[in-house]
Amino acid sequence: EVSLTGERYGVRRLPFSAPCRSDVAFFERVMPGRVVTDPAELEPFNVDWLRSVRGCSQLMLKPQTTAEVSQVLRYCYERNLAVNPQGGNTGLVGGSVPVFDEIILSTVLMNRIISFDKVSGILVCQAGCILEKINEYLEEQGFIMPLDLGAKGSCHIGGNVATNAGGLRLLRYGSLRGTVLGLEVVLADGSVLDCLASLRKDNTGYDLKQLFIGSEGTLGVITAVSILCPQKPKAVNLAFLGCQSFTKVLETFTTCRAMLGEILSAYEFMDEKCVELVERHLKLSSPVTGSPFCVLIETSGSNSTHDEEKLNNFLEQAMTSGLVTDGTVATDDKKIKASHCFLLCNLRERITEALTHDGYVYKYDISLPVGRLYDLVTDTRARLGQSAKNVVGYGHLGDGNLHLNITAESYSHSLLEAIEPFVYEWTARHHGSISAEHGLGFKKKQFIQYSKPHEAVCLMQRFKAMLDPKGILNPYKMLPSPS
Repeated sequence: EVSLTGERYGVRRLPFSAPCRSDVAFFERVMPGRVVTDPAELEPFNVDWLRSVRGCSQLMLKPQTTAEVSQVLRYCYERNLAVNPQGGNTGLVGGSVPVFDEIILSTVLMNRIISFDKVSGILVCQAGCILEKINEYLEEQGFIMPLDLGAKGSCHIGGNVATNAGGLRLLRYGSLRGTVLGLEVVLADGSVLDCLASLRKDNTGYDLKQLFIGSEGTLGVITAVSILCPQKPKAVNLAFLGCQSFTKVLETFTTCRAMLGEILSAYEFMDEKCVELVERHLKLSSPVTGSPFCVLIETSGSNSTHDEEKLNNFLEQAMTSGLVTDGTVATDDKKIKASHCFLLCNLRERITEALTHDGYVYKYDISLPVGRLYDLVTDTRARLGQSAKNVVGYGHLGDGNLHLNITAESYSHSLLEAIEPFVYEWTARHHGSISAEHGLGFKKKQFIQYSKPHEAVCLMQRFKAMLDPKGILNPYKMLPSPS
């Protein structure tokens, strides 16, 4: 594990007040029994999911209402106490855990669904609702969430919005910036900004919610979300296919998009190293063998006969033209349940888990023009040679999102120096983004200049200074310190 110390990262604690007994007494009056000070209980909330960064908070608060969050932040603002908002703590860039002794403000008990309109498909819920639980609730109403992530069993919708999470359904339903209709946010001084609109069209003034989507808890604490949810598709089909080269993966996508059109909901790819790691560490077997690349295609529609016919026509074209050399398809209800769980959840969604079993993981979440997507993996593998255990690539090809992961037996500063800033320079040179969906958090804030011009970073810092003049919200995260 890498300790979050000033010596390791060159970060010094800012002059915030340190929480004391009188602070704990105040919080106990505000939320009796929901103030955590026991070090053993605090331990998992101080360490990120990857166990790569660690804070030393001695105090965690569990509000249940927006009013309580408001009271907490008003008090912290007056006392100059730093606050670390935390949802499900599934982030991958160190943005969800304290750096020093910031107070952890957990949304774990803010898990109430406020309303759902079956006519419009608009859901309003508190920020601490777990993504999978919301989806289960919606499925009973004949709808689904427009967002699907590997961490859905733990992540909170507030954290998803705060990081503008992408995931597996983005190709079909777009990003949260389009599906989130409104937010309720508590600002640093405790004031409540109620922009919890349930309208699809509202053209009155600045769209303030966009400031907070993707702001990683640095501008305000999201307490409730209004989100547009699509109807649950009546027909879902899956194809898991093998391709002999990344060029074939790209050509298959082009053909797939042209022939499947509106029913195409996901197009994921992974290299054979990913499949090998899942098989080795999680004891799973892939239905496709001997292919350098695998692609997972999902269709979602309202007419099973129509969709199956489209999918079969595509598969026939892909096989006869040599784009695909092997594959398996699931189309009927029984098979789809088993196959969806196996193919999508176990193979694609558990790659991250398999990587953690392989050693220390250096994770990169890159957005690139799709034609160059895998070149970064090839070039990184050539650069690192034997100094890395494995270099793998997988991701959402439909939206140009590559997950580049490098494993080693243990953390090595010399290996990190060989990777960074090489990966970021390569990405900038090819007009990509150094973060497609994970955010910048603590680990990558100092590299923002590879994706944003100096003027844009300065403007972001001005927004931060205006909304959080004392800098108490999630300090040390997302933005470099103003020079």
